[in-house]
Parts: sequence; C-alpha cells; structure tokens
Amino acid sequence: MRSRMTARRGEVRIRRAVARDARRLTRLVTSSRAYEGPYAPMVAGYKVGPDYIEAHAVHVAVDEDGRVLGFYALILSPPELDLMFVADDAQGRGIGRLLAAHLREEARREGLADVRVVAHPPAEGFYRSVGAERTGTVTARPPAVMWDRPEMVLRTGDGPDGNRP
Repeated sequence: MRSRMTARRGEVRIRRAVARDARRLTRLVTSSRAYEGPYAPMVAGYKVGPDYIEAHAVHVAVDEDGRVLGFYALILSPPELDLMFVADDAQGRGIGRLLAAHLREEARREGLADVRVVAHPPAEGFYRSVGAERTGTVTARPPAVMWDRPEMVLRTGDGPDGNRP
C-alpha cells in the first residue's frame, strides 16, 4: 500500500501507515513514558506488525523530515480506537488533537456514528478534552491488565441526532 497524505497542520501531516512503519510504531509504543512503572507490563514485548498495519486503519503524523510524531489505529468492526500514541518529545504540540480530529473524520468517512475508546487511565482527560464521553469502566483482567480503565465513546457527528462535533 502506498503512503498518501490525508491532512496537514503546519509542518505536520497525517498519512496512512505502511508496513515499513511497523518498527517505528512499535518503538513509539514500547518507549512511551506513559507506560512506565506499574503500566510497563502492558507494553512489554508489544509489537505493531506489518500485518496489523495492513489489516487496520492505521495513520501516522509525520514532520517535514518524515519523522513519526504519533499514530492511531482504528478497528472498523466493531468500531474501536485500538491504539493512539504521541512521541514523548512531541507532546504538547497538538499532535494528539490532530490525530483525534483525523480519526473522527476517518470514522465518519467509513460511515461510523461513533468509536469506542478504552483509555489508558492517565489519558482519560485527553480523550474527554477532544469530545469523548465516558460510558463506563472496563474492569481489570489480571495478569494482562492490572487496572480498571475508562470506557468512552467518541462520536463522529453523523450519529442519529445528526450533530457534528
């Protein structure tokens, strides 16, 4: 699959991920400071493989030099945000908001009214700030996940009420 540019914001653009991005995306996940300490086991040994990238709607935010600043992975059926990461050194630059807006637009293009988000507990505030609404709690499943996580929904604006975000 070829890369294609789908959005721009200043010097940052979002494009569809390709198989050769797999190692960079894996590194982004496993080196994230958000998963240090008690959260470290969640990403230990985690891999974003080329097959995963080909099977799902994975998009990356890159700078003008092609450096990956962040990415998200949308599972279309049932609709769920599977992964969203922003490089530690790129946080605070609006990359997460750009990715969330792109995710909404991509979901809307696919005809989805909303997307389920099971958030990393420290990321709940971010998801709420981009319009996600809390719908419940996903309970811990030791040993894989040792903590409860907020369950949320991010509406695309094409839902039954017809409202746009």
